[in-house]
Amino acid sequence: MNEQHTPIPRRDSPVTVLGLGPMGQAMTRTFLTAGHPVTVWNRTVSRADGVVADGATRAATPAEAVEASDLVVLSLTDYRAMYDILGGVSGSLAGRTLVNLSSDTPDRTRAASAWAADHGAAFLTGGVMVPAPMVGTEASYVYYSGPREVMERHRAALTLLGTPNHLGEDPGLAQMMYQAQLTVFLTALSGLMHATAMLGSVGMTAREALPELLSLADSIGAIVRAGEETPGAALDAGEHPGGLSTVTMMGATSDHIVETSASLGLDLALPAAVQAHYRRAVDDGHGGDNWTRIIDGIRAPR
Repeated sequence: MNEQHTPIPRRDSPVTVLGLGPMGQAMTRTFLTAGHPVTVWNRTVSRADGVVADGATRAATPAEAVEASDLVVLSLTDYRAMYDILGGVSGSLAGRTLVNLSSDTPDRTRAASAWAADHGAAFLTGGVMVPAPMVGTEASYVYYSGPREVMERHRAALTLLGTPNHLGEDPGLAQMMYQAQLTVFLTALSGLMHATAMLGSVGMTAREALPELLSLADSIGAIVRAGEETPGAALDAGEHPGGLSTVTMMGATSDHIVETSASLGLDLALPAAVQAHYRRAVDDGHGGDNWTRIIDGIRAPR
């Protein structure tokens, strides 16, 4: 009996890219460099000028762009933009694969996957975890979710953008991971700016402050890993041993940060939010537990 194999697209198979912000342009150039013919479309026509000069083909309409390739990659502001662009050309979607690398909520990505299926298209959700200049480099990685067979069919082309990590069949998984990663990233960025403002109030320039602050930021991973062979294992087991950093100790520090920030006239939104996590855990009787106990209040805030 002959085995059935899903055909793998050639390395020079056509790709369409919709959306030509910095990320879309970087992806287009990555595909072009690898030898893929690339068709592009963007609502602001002039944004395509640079990649067209590099060898991409400018489509006059979304329908023309979609019909040029079996693989259609979207790099848009959000999922609403996908409907705005493709809603009028849904008849051209049958048999194609949409890979939406735009940011939105997991629920909206699930709804978009169902919408694509209703129009005969396969759908992958993706989250690119590097800035545009790093797309296509060894440092680039991308989370995907959706049908594994679809992921494998286009793996060769998608790997060009960054190392792919397929999280599962649920279309919302990649977006959930993307949002989780950005939660850490954006909170850290706000923390850096708050700390820089604190130091600036006593005359230290950002040029002087940031190298010191960034050295701490670089070490946070090692600090969290210290004392636990498998990070997260104790959390999964519901264990919060308070031998090193207790909720009470960290909470006192958060109190001092709020007091210092208030005395300097700084915005208190970020430090007050952190303080609230520790106060909730103390109020719930967990002051002697490890700082990780604050997750209880985050999971079910009052």
